[in-house]
Amino acid sequence: MATRIFNGTAELRAATGTHLGYSDWIDIDQDRIDLFAEATGDRQWIHVDPERAAAGPFGSTIAHGYLTLSLSNHLLPQILAVEGISMGVNYGVNKVRFPAPVPVGSSVRAGAELLSVEDVSGGIQATMRITIELAGSPKPACVIESVSRYLD
Repeated sequence: MATRIFNGTAELRAATGTHLGYSDWIDIDQDRIDLFAEATGDRQWIHVDPERAAAGPFGSTIAHGYLTLSLSNHLLPQILAVEGISMGVNYGVNKVRFPAPVPVGSSVRAGAELLSVEDVSGGIQATMRITIELAGSPKPACVIESVSRYLD
């Protein structure tokens, strides 16, 4: 997928209300899940015990919801970049939902829509809906209302 480049905050503002594109697909393997479990201390069996999880409600291990959420920081730069600014920062999220589990061995990608842009001291604050799609699923894995600041 091609990254959409915005030259400054005015160009980004002009894209308000539009879909910005999609990231590449990324595979979710057990190593990624195990590394996230190690980093966070969340070693619940549905994530890290393939044998027990095979007999559980999902039929395999599943990615942590917060692993799926955190992948937005990897996938969003594949969708857009804002150039000609001093920096961009993740300001937070307004809302996060996990409609579908992400089984080990599946693939996800992100799509992003620019919902709003407002002025803040030194730049703008952009609110985007990032939808983490799950290959082959009618439901997304994660829907994030993400807030970023781009400073001039």
